Amino acid sequence: MHDISLITTIALGLTGALVFGLIAKRLGLSPIVGYLVAGVAVGPHTPGFVGDAKLAAQLAEIGVILLMFGVGLHFSLKDLLAVRSIAIPGALGQSAAATAACTGLAIAAGWTWQSGLILGVAVSVASTVVLLRALMDHGSLDTPEGHVAVGWLVVEDILTVLVLVLLPPLAAAGSGGAEGAGLWQTMGMALLKLALLTAIVLLAGARFVPWLLLRVARLRSRELFTLAVLVMAMFIATVSYVAFGASMALGAFLAGMVVGQSKVSDQAAEEMLPMRNAFAVLFFVSVGMLFDYRSLLDAPMLLLGVLAIILVVKPLAAIAIVLLSGHSWKTALTVAGGLAQIGEFSFIVGDVARSLGLLPGEGNNLLVAGAILSISLHPLLFRGLLALEPKLDAWPWLARWIARRSQARGVRANEDAARQPADPGAIVVGYGPVGQTVTRLLTEFGIRPTILETNVDVVLELQKRGQPALFGDATKAEILKAAGLPSAAYLVVTVPKADVSLRIIAAAREVAPVVRILARAQYINQHEAFAQAGAALTRYDEAESAAALAEALLLDIDAPAERVQGLVGEIRKELSPVRRARVADV
Repeated sequence: MHDISLITTIALGLTGALVFGLIAKRLGLSPIVGYLVAGVAVGPHTPGFVGDAKLAAQLAEIGVILLMFGVGLHFSLKDLLAVRSIAIPGALGQSAAATAACTGLAIAAGWTWQSGLILGVAVSVASTVVLLRALMDHGSLDTPEGHVAVGWLVVEDILTVLVLVLLPPLAAAGSGGAEGAGLWQTMGMALLKLALLTAIVLLAGARFVPWLLLRVARLRSRELFTLAVLVMAMFIATVSYVAFGASMALGAFLAGMVVGQSKVSDQAAEEMLPMRNAFAVLFFVSVGMLFDYRSLLDAPMLLLGVLAIILVVKPLAAIAIVLLSGHSWKTALTVAGGLAQIGEFSFIVGDVARSLGLLPGEGNNLLVAGAILSISLHPLLFRGLLALEPKLDAWPWLARWIARRSQARGVRANEDAARQPADPGAIVVGYGPVGQTVTRLLTEFGIRPTILETNVDVVLELQKRGQPALFGDATKAEILKAAGLPSAAYLVVTVPKADVSLRIIAAAREVAPVVRILARAQYINQHEAFAQAGAALTRYDEAESAAALAEALLLDIDAPAERVQGLVGEIRKELSPVRRARVADV
């Protein structure tokens, strides 16, 4: 009978991941917890059937390649630069704090400083999957604080990629007894190879890969297109390892960046998604298979120390850095709560370091246990931290201190705004897609509104273009006063989150009881809350979508334009129960 160990390993791993993933999801946890537990269940350190760990490790390597390829594919330098003033120093500071704390803990436990340093780097980076899910569940993904959290994580990912570059030479130096100048020379050669590899892949690959994918796409064969994308990822990853001594994970990341520059990058991401997800699951299962709970029983304080770094040191460092940078409590708590966990990147660093002999088996056990516990506790911790915001805002001395820091950060932006002739006729809160459209239309009719925005880089850019803009949190009365709300006729609230909009409206009513407030909401069933808060007119995203789709359909079938406008107007009235109060009635 022929050997079916490969098929058995895949079937067992995916089945266990499905069962435990469903259980985790039913418990309100991330499926990653279920995948790790599935690996523990079929691993050699628990009773029952034992999967082939060597085969699982090779399958996991494919998972790492596809995961890193996906990270490179979606890497956006533009998004990072938009929040660079806080994301870059913040991620560097938090990573340094977590790494230093973990290194000290490991040395105290009798580890080498190299092992402690690597464990610290692995603990300092959070899971992209867990962070994005938390932000989406809370409706914060497209908010300024959500952008900061995602940009912060992008910087952490870049740092991790650099660490992956330095691990092989660090291992070679350690095995050869190189120290001092020899170690730095080895590191320098590694960075030189990285620069050469990056130049070859990004310059030569940027010409060839998009050209090839475009030619394959024109054949209109999904199978060939998927195969071409997979070949690009695997080929560049393998060449990076064989020819340059870099990790396959780094090569896959660079391959993703190259494919991301092509005109078919969205389709490439879509075609690779099912395969990436399947092998990513096997990656998490293989990590769980290496988990030996008995080693943690011998050193429980070490696990508690690592968990404290993940759940306490990292959030506190993030809060301190964000507040010192002049951002709000909301941004500080969102970043702190979102990044208080570890995940796939931690395992990638740990897996590469373990294969090079730089991280002992206990290190992998700590990472697995830390991930299971931190991801399990993450929803509760995230909600708990965000719930602290109103209580912290109630402390006058703390609010004044944050206001001073915000003023220090945005002083140049707000001083520039003060020098500009502001038109108090209208104030627009938020400069996302909706805010930009409102501002553009008002400007077309000769109205120059003042923009209130929490992204200081956006404010500075607006002021360069001569647009009155002010940096600040519109839920604060003092900021609304500084924007000229008491003398304004209209306040247009364009932020997407209902709870933030309601707080802005409440603050505006206290500052300017007679101002006419126009607000944006996502759902029609939020009408009553907005009306009670004091919005004179509210437009709903789902109502506008329905009206626009109906109008497009009717015009497409050549219905009379006048009748179409009348019907669409009736739809808007039915779906948007607006309260059209006069200024004098407010």
